[in-house]
Amino acid sequence: MIDNKYTTYTNPLTDRYCSKDMSYIFSPQFKFSTWRKLWVALAEGEYELGINITEEQLEELRANVDNINFEEARKIEKEVRHDVMSHVKAYGMQCDKAKGIIHLGATSAYVGDNTDVIQMTEALKLIRVKLVNLINNLKEFSLKYKDMPALGFTHFQAAQLTTVGKRATLWAQDLLIDLEDLNFRIENMKLRGVKGTTGTQASFLSLFEGDHEKVKELDRLVCKKMGYQSSYAVSGQTYTRKLDYQVISILSGIAQSMHKMTNDIRLLQSLKELEEPFEKNQIGSSAMAYKRNPMRSERIASLSKYIISESLSPALVEATQWLERTLDDSANKRLAIPQAFMAADAILEIGINVTDGLVVYENMIAKRINEELPFMATENILMEAVKRGGDRQELHEVIRELSMKAAYRVKHEGKDNNLIELIIESNAFNMDKEEILSIMDPINFVGRAPEQVVDFVNEALDPAIEPFKDSIGIDVDLHV
Repeated sequence: MIDNKYTTYTNPLTDRYCSKDMSYIFSPQFKFSTWRKLWVALAEGEYELGINITEEQLEELRANVDNINFEEARKIEKEVRHDVMSHVKAYGMQCDKAKGIIHLGATSAYVGDNTDVIQMTEALKLIRVKLVNLINNLKEFSLKYKDMPALGFTHFQAAQLTTVGKRATLWAQDLLIDLEDLNFRIENMKLRGVKGTTGTQASFLSLFEGDHEKVKELDRLVCKKMGYQSSYAVSGQTYTRKLDYQVISILSGIAQSMHKMTNDIRLLQSLKELEEPFEKNQIGSSAMAYKRNPMRSERIASLSKYIISESLSPALVEATQWLERTLDDSANKRLAIPQAFMAADAILEIGINVTDGLVVYENMIAKRINEELPFMATENILMEAVKRGGDRQELHEVIRELSMKAAYRVKHEGKDNNLIELIIESNAFNMDKEEILSIMDPINFVGRAPEQVVDFVNEALDPAIEPFKDSIGIDVDLHV
C-alpha cells in the first residue's frame, strides 16, 4: 500500500471548514501549555500560602510553559499509559529544580477538567466575535432593504407582503437570542478549581496540615490567576458534565438559527429573488453549466445538522456518569466538544461570507408581487368603493366573479394576472384607472415592516452588538 500523507484519514473540520484560530484552541500546544499554566498557578498559590516552594522553582516552571517537549511526553505515555503523568514527567525533565513540586496535591482532573473549561470559554468568545459580525451583516442588509416590498409566504404559499429587510430581521432575531444565551454562559463559566481526587480536597487539607481556610484560599487563588471569578462550590473528581451539555446546547441553538436562515436563502434563490455570492470562476454543476447552486448555504445546513446531532453526546455523558466519576466520558469529550465548536466556527464564517454578499433581484421580486398583489388588493379597492357609496355585498360578489376569471387565466392558460384590468373595465366601483392603480402601489401593503426594521435595529440589535463593536469587520477567508 502507498504510504504518504494522503493515505490517512484527515478531519475535514480542520482541513476544509473551521478557522485556524478555532483549531488552535483545541490544539495540543494550547492544551498542554494550559496544563502547565495551571501547574504554575497551583505552585504559586501553594508558595503564597506557605508551602516549601522557592521562587527559583517557580521561575523554572514559568520559563517552560510554552516550551513543550512533545516527543518525550509521547515516549513516556507509551510506558506509563497515563497522559497526565507523562506530561508531569516531561515537564520535570525541563525543570530539574522544580520537578518535585509539579502537580503537588492535585489529581489528573485538576489539569484536564480546568483546561476543558478554559478551552470552551475561549472558544465561546471566538464564536461570539463571529456571531456579532454575522448579526451586523444582517443589520446592514435589513436597513438597506427595509422599504423594498416582497411577497410574504406562509406554508410556502403567497401571503401578505413584507419587505426584504423585514424578512432578514427574522433571521437576526434568532441569532440575537443565541447571542444572549452565549453571553450568559460566558459570564457564568466556572473552573473545576482545586478539589482533589474525589472533590473533598483531602490531599490539600493534609498539605496545609488541617487548615481549611488555606485550602479554600488556594482554590480562590488558582481561579484568580487563571482569570476566573470562581470555581464550582462542589464537585466529584470532575466538574459536572452538565456544563458540557449547556455549552454545546448554545452551539446547537446557533446551528438551528443558521439552518433556518439558509433554508430561506435557498428557497428564495430557487425563486430567483435572492442569491448568495457566486464568484466569477465558480462552477455550479459539473453537468449543467448554467446552474448557480447555493452551495455555501447548503454547506451551512449540512454542518448545522451535525452540530445539532452532536449536542446529544454531552447529554448522554451527563446522564450516565456514576457517583464521583467514571471514565466513559473522556473519549466522547475528545471528539464531541472540539468538533462541535469547529463546525460552529465554520458555519458562522460561511454565514458571514454569504450575508456580506447577498444579491437581491428587485425585478424578480416585483414580478412575483405583480402576479399575486391583484388578489390581495381587492379588499382595499372594495373598502374605497364602499366609501364612495357602493354596496359591500354586491361589490364583494363582483370581485369574487372577476377573481375567478383571473385565476382561471393564470392557472389554466398560463397567462398573466389581469384582475386589475377587469376591475378597471367594470363600472361597479365608481373609480377611474388612476385611482385604482394608486391603491396598487406595493408599499401600501407592507404595514409597519419598514418601521419595525428601524425599531428592531435601534432597540434590540444595536444595544446587543455595541459592546463588541471593536470586533466588527473581521476578514473571513473560506478554505473551499
